[in-house]
Amino acid sequence: MNHKHLLDTENRWVTTKGKAFLSDRVVMHGKNLHTELGDYEWLHLYLFSILGRDPGKNVAKMLSHYWVASSYPDAAIWPNHVTALAGTVRSTASLALMAGLSVSEASIYGRRPEVRALDFFYRAGQWCDGGGALTEFVEKEKSAGRILYGYGRPMANSDERIPHTLDKAKELGLDKGRHLKIAFEVYEHLKEKYDYSINVAAVHAGLAADMGFTCQEYQLLLTPGFVAGMAPCYQDARDRPEGSFFPVRCSSVVYDGPAKRDWNTPR
Repeated sequence: MNHKHLLDTENRWVTTKGKAFLSDRVVMHGKNLHTELGDYEWLHLYLFSILGRDPGKNVAKMLSHYWVASSYPDAAIWPNHVTALAGTVRSTASLALMAGLSVSEASIYGRRPEVRALDFFYRAGQWCDGGGALTEFVEKEKSAGRILYGYGRPMANSDERIPHTLDKAKELGLDKGRHLKIAFEVYEHLKEKYDYSINVAAVHAGLAADMGFTCQEYQLLLTPGFVAGMAPCYQDARDRPEGSFFPVRCSSVVYDGPAKRDWNTPR
């Protein structure tokens, strides 16, 4: 390994993704942004920008439903909580939304569980292709200590988004795929044996696998998905007195550490 790749890109960037030829045209994946892509809905364009191909209007509508169905304007939900906190200290809208998006990539909700659910279904399909039983694969995952993302839901035992998502998938002709079927077969096994519920991450991931997204593509597609719910939470806190979003009085702080701490001692 040497530094030739650094020298090769010192003064140029060779790409097939796109280029802005200012005062002339803008190209994205070989298409003129303004003349060939100008009539796309924004989310359809976002899909095209990530995939490098047009997935079709039905796929774009399905992904749009993912976003709409998870746009909860509730400041008690953690990513929205962050945007509201930003609003209450008079942060800018951009910083507030970016902060909310950054924490939406958590370990137990949001982007990471959804991507891991997609990976799970791809591996489950490969296991079955090799002649293994799906229930055997599920138990193997559990015995290895892996979390089965998409099953179970913090704070609730059902997911109100699922019937609406399935109705939309049926409307768009996307409800007959193999991985969506696997998602519900896994649920039937987990429900019977462990009394697990299913949440929308499993449904979304099953559909995403049937639409052919890679895990990296899926993460990019989902990343801005909570923004529509965050914005009103930011506005709500911004328009009230500063610091009034869930303030905590000193007497409400519970401290179980040493009775007296020496703040001069390194820890």
